[in-house]
Amino acid sequence: MADDNATPEQGGSKKKLIIIIVAAVVLLAAAGGAAFFFLSGDDGGQEDIVLEEQSNALPAIYVTLPKPFVFNVTGDEQQRLVQVNTQLLVRGSEMETLAKDNLPLIEHALLNTFGAATVEQLRTPQGQLEIRRQSAENVRAALIKVTGEPVVERVLFTGFVMQ
Repeated sequence: MADDNATPEQGGSKKKLIIIIVAAVVLLAAAGGAAFFFLSGDDGGQEDIVLEEQSNALPAIYVTLPKPFVFNVTGDEQQRLVQVNTQLLVRGSEMETLAKDNLPLIEHALLNTFGAATVEQLRTPQGQLEIRRQSAENVRAALIKVTGEPVVERVLFTGFVMQ
């Protein structure tokens, strides 16, 4: 009868040991997946990489837009006022000249993009990144129609305030 009492205790400790091992394996797998996710990088910037590879021979020039963009965005029960200071990354003095010559067109494309943004997008870094990508695409599309060249490689936010 003593053997009958010992068996459930040993079976219970074996079950606990198996549960602990399974939990440790699951925890390690989750940590490994998280590490892979954070260290793998963002694949969404592939178009920027292609543009950089094509024009790395030319020096990067930053064109500062003279006035900040001030606009309203809707969300969470009220409108908010946003101010964004921007710079354009162009490659080479020829593209700098084209960008400066077409500043009103660039400002119009940026204002249209910013005006379509929501508070939820502008609150998160990922949303701001998406707005910058969309801004660059819209500016490039507008400039291609006028100049035949994409001109702008990136749109950068140098100042951002939301009230």
